[in-house]
Amino acid sequence: RSDPNRPLFDPVTEGILRSKQILAVSTDDGETWSDWTIIPTPGLTGCAATGPAVKWSDGTIAFPFESFKEFDDPAPAKHAAWLIVSRDAGRTFSNPLLVARHPEDRVYYWDQRLDPTDFPGEFVALFWTHDLVNQKDLNVHFRHARLEGSDIVGEHVRETSIPGQIAAPLWLDDGRILAFAVDRFKQYWEDMGKWSFGHPAIRLLPDGKILLAYYAGTPDRMSTHWVRVSI
Repeated sequence: RSDPNRPLFDPVTEGILRSKQILAVSTDDGETWSDWTIIPTPGLTGCAATGPAVKWSDGTIAFPFESFKEFDDPAPAKHAAWLIVSRDAGRTFSNPLLVARHPEDRVYYWDQRLDPTDFPGEFVALFWTHDLVNQKDLNVHFRHARLEGSDIVGEHVRETSIPGQIAAPLWLDDGRILAFAVDRFKQYWEDMGKWSFGHPAIRLLPDGKILLAYYAGTPDRMSTHWVRVSI
């Protein structure tokens, strides 16, 4: 953000600040990194990364992001969740593949978080879901799908019984799915703009416990926390 006093969202158009999706590569366990390169998102505007990249056992990598409209764009908003796929370790990427979009643009599927299953190309996804017409959050939504050629196929997006906003899934070997969700309703738009809460991450540890990591804090400062959970 070149101007930190500028809001994340344009209060008039509700578009977001212009952004680029950028990639760096390390070949020495994070000691050094390459220069930034721009990840292409052709034909899409108002793009933002929505969670960690996903990698399957066959080496396929998927980068999840969403599109919206840019800061001063007066046109009606159209929101969608996407993936772009690399099969050569991030050197090249596919065109965007649609993960979720309401056919009438009445519902937004924000902040998708994906987790791969045991089958290459298959994933589960959770979405912070907002009803634009009624101006309220819905329960977290879910999709179970897979990459198939240049498309994504599988179940349609459906509602869960989980309240909250950003949620991260974890696929377990026995077929259970865990959800680590942020549930916050007071002034969360402004706090989100300052990155002071939320953004959950969930990973399975070698000993069978679950590692959770997340932001917490007040609007003027942020800290990162973690916790181990036994299941």
